[in-house]
Formats: sequence, structure tokens, C-alpha cells
Amino acid sequence: MKRKVLKDGELLSILLEEFKDFSNKKIKNYLKSGAVMVNGIRRTKYNYKVSAGDIISIQKEAKTHKKSPLPILYEDKCFLVVEKPSGLLTIGTDKEKEKTAYHMMREFVKNRKKGEKLFILHRLDKDTSGVLVFVKNEKIKHLLQDNWDRYAKVREYRAIVHGRRESIKNHVCYLQEDSNYKVKVVDEKKGKKAITSIEALSYHEKYTHIKVALKTGRKNQIRVVLAHLNNPVVGDKKYGEKEKCPRLYLHHSKLTIENPITKEILTFESREPSSFRMLLKK
Repeated sequence: MKRKVLKDGELLSILLEEFKDFSNKKIKNYLKSGAVMVNGIRRTKYNYKVSAGDIISIQKEAKTHKKSPLPILYEDKCFLVVEKPSGLLTIGTDKEKEKTAYHMMREFVKNRKKGEKLFILHRLDKDTSGVLVFVKNEKIKHLLQDNWDRYAKVREYRAIVHGRRESIKNHVCYLQEDSNYKVKVVDEKKGKKAITSIEALSYHEKYTHIKVALKTGRKNQIRVVLAHLNNPVVGDKKYGEKEKCPRLYLHHSKLTIENPITKEILTFESREPSSFRMLLKK
């Protein structure tokens, strides 16, 4: 259910005016539960300012979503977006085939509707949590994957790193994977270009809480770049310090993509896990 906003105003007032088929109570519940999206971004504040021309949609949670093995952040005819926990593979390996986000969600949609298909759009490292997008249309999958830097408008992560990390915009380096499947920073002639922006959100005694924006999507890019800058991600046993840690403190918080067929711009967001707040309080 979508509506184009005709005038400026507060979100709740516009919702009550545009969606008169629903009771005031139901509208408020949709807003509170995160079912309301403005220009593809989930909004929950009743006084959020909307402008004429904005697109408001209400996405009622399907009854089957409650049975999903992973929390569903968004679903339409083209996309299924979930929140992947740390410690879960995106796709199977030689050693593990079934305990993966893809296998879980593929079985979920298959059992829900006969013949329904699901394809992997991108991957998250096993120990990285956050937004993970699957597609239901193989044509869209190939269009997006073949032109990822064009259609992926925003790629943001949250992380906690060791030491003090100042903000840096469009940091350029070159990455190469060695024979042991470990990525390293190399000179320009040997590696692939990686562009990373880092924004310091807050400083703590031993850590810096940061937001990372990517312009390129190289394997392990964030982890390698931060380690190279002497600010490894907390809990990164591959590129950082050998420490006892319950998880890797890296979370895919926001992804904005363009549907290559409909041209619709969609933004998917996931809040930082509570474990981030707990670590920063120490």
C-alpha cells in the first residue's frame, strides 16, 4: 500500500489522512511496529517531517514472517531482506551446507509457497551481522551483481575498533588476496582499488565507535583497511588481535539499492546489536 504525499506535514497526520481505510489505532500500531516506510526508509516517529512528493508505504507483516528462521526486515515481489546474526554463514562451504542464512531462507520460502525461488545477491562474512538481501528474480540478481557499484547507492556499517580512530573520507588503498585466502594491502600495480570512508561516532577508553561507508565492495575490505590503519575491529581474529571476544564487532547497518527494473530506490536498515552498547559501556 503506497501513497504519494501531497503536502508537507508530520508523518502521523499524513498517515491518518491518506490511509482512511484503517482505524487511528491501527495506523499508530503500524507506525510503532516499524511497518511504515518513507521513500523506502522505515520510520517510527509520529512527528517525522514528510514533504510533498514523498512516497509513504505501509508494509503489513505477513503471518508467515513469524515463522521465519531469521528476522525479516523487508519483503516485496523482488526482494527478501533479513537480519543475519554474527556467527552464521551466508552461503554453504565444503564443511557446512545447511547451517547458512541462504539455506534457512530458501527452505522457508519453499515451504511457504511451492515453486517460490530465492537467490543470493551479496554476502556478509560469517562473523558480521546485519542487513542481508536475497532476490526472488534471477534477472534482477544478475543485473544488480553485474552493476553493483552503480545500483548500490549506500553501503554503511557500524564497527567498534581498537584505539583512537579519527574520521577519514575516501581512503584509497589496493587489496590482493594471497594463496592462504587472506587479503592484504599491496601497491597499486598488484591490487584492486578499495575506497573506504570512516566517521568517528564516539571515543572510549580503549575503543572508537565508527561508521564506515564503502564505495567499493572488496572481500574483507573493512577489516583489512582498519587493521592496516592500526585500528583493527574488536574481535577480528583473522586480521586483528588474538583476543577472547564473544563476536566480531562489525554490523551491516544500512543498504540503499535501486531496483534495476522498476527504478525504485529502497533502503534497508538494521539497528546495532545490544552487544555493541554493552561493550562501549565498559
